[in-house]
Amino acid sequence: MAGIMFSGKPLDRSIQQPKYIQLASQIREAIQAGRLKPGDALPSARQLGLLFEVNRHTVMTAMQNLVAEGWLLSIVRKGYQVNTQLPIVDSVKTSQNSAVIGPVIPQFAYAVEHIDNMPPTKFRYNFAGGLPDVAHFPFDEFRRSMNRVCREVSAASLHYQSVAGEGALRTQLKHYLRTARGLTCDDILVCNGSQEALFLIGQAFIEAGQGVAMEALGYPPARKAFQAAGAQIYDLTQDQHGLCADSLARCLSKNKVKLLYLTPLHQYPTTVTMPVSRRMEIYRLCVEHGVFIIEDDYDHEFHYSCPPLQPMAANDPAQIVIYLATFSKIMFAGARMGYVTASDAVLKHLSALKQIVNHKNEALMQLAIADWMAAGHFERHLRRMTKLYRQRYDVMDTSLQHFQKQGLDIDYLKPQGGMAYWVDLKRDVSNLPKKLFQAGINAHPEQNFCHSPRARYTHIRLGFAGQAEHDIENGLNALFDLL
Repeated sequence: MAGIMFSGKPLDRSIQQPKYIQLASQIREAIQAGRLKPGDALPSARQLGLLFEVNRHTVMTAMQNLVAEGWLLSIVRKGYQVNTQLPIVDSVKTSQNSAVIGPVIPQFAYAVEHIDNMPPTKFRYNFAGGLPDVAHFPFDEFRRSMNRVCREVSAASLHYQSVAGEGALRTQLKHYLRTARGLTCDDILVCNGSQEALFLIGQAFIEAGQGVAMEALGYPPARKAFQAAGAQIYDLTQDQHGLCADSLARCLSKNKVKLLYLTPLHQYPTTVTMPVSRRMEIYRLCVEHGVFIIEDDYDHEFHYSCPPLQPMAANDPAQIVIYLATFSKIMFAGARMGYVTASDAVLKHLSALKQIVNHKNEALMQLAIADWMAAGHFERHLRRMTKLYRQRYDVMDTSLQHFQKQGLDIDYLKPQGGMAYWVDLKRDVSNLPKKLFQAGINAHPEQNFCHSPRARYTHIRLGFAGQAEHDIENGLNALFDLL
């Protein structure tokens, strides 16, 4: 079968694109435009070479690519012809009786809000509440651990086993929890940050319509993880000591609640430390109603006024506490290193779910962190950063007191620890986010954390850990100028 007449434009020899790609593009465009129709035979490789002034090898490479993409068929002893079943992507049917194929609109199970967070470097002043100062992370020291791991790693660590995390890291984490937090645990599940842990817990426990109780002012990503599992969220009232036990009691008596989410050491976002008596009351209610407690201890290390309280998980005879923590505040968020400890049955179920999601965390990062911890560098880094953040914690307090003495009507309670202050500005801050953005200030007003409508929003969360002392002072000047 002789090839049809085919004409094209000369190849552009002034650009870097290879000639075979240019030739393939011309033939593909001719098929899409209908100049070459399904079943048409193409000219021989020799004829195409003469037409486009290229050698036979270039022509054959272009044709083989088009065969691989589904545009052409290679017929033995006959050459190439246009495929009668053309690829759907970017192709247009030319038959008068065939409709043009348009995009199919996806029908998702539920809507998910996409948040495109701007990098901290885009802001002049950054009061983000949980932002560590990455500039003080000992990268050279950590690089030595990473290099050592790369030299000595075994092939077994790089395969699909150890979904719960590398044994060396889990051993170090168990030792650290026992010595630094008074929490003895049998095993640990390593996750891609605490957010993956929250998602897995929601999938493990929640059926559509079942309840998760949370503080009315709480951590938005946790709420989203539970809603993704189909949870009904019940907002609980708070006071100066944290979650109100009587609000929890009323909720549990009226609703089917499977989980209670708490940040008891430094409540997110209000920074309140829940006293032991309140914790015991809440624990008793959850045991009575068979509710599991998710204790998110996201920045335990940074406590300044006194030694931090032991986690609730350290005294859990009913085995209802699911304890999770993260390295995002200690190292940097990009490390994606969080971990969970709970009863054996819970950890096994979460590990099985994690295997469905991603098999395991990145092995080299886990092993490098384990090496870093074993060498004692991890705890030295913690001591340095706790000292630095304490200084910035005091600078924030001094600056806020200064504004009060100048007559600015604001109020706050100095937190026992954490990485932020919760400040009552005594005025509505609904329109503040736009002003903050225009001024190059990253700070989070109350409405970012409140999911039940309120008459007005008056508070703002001001992080102090992520920027130097002079930036805290200058940033507060700029922020209060907006008011």
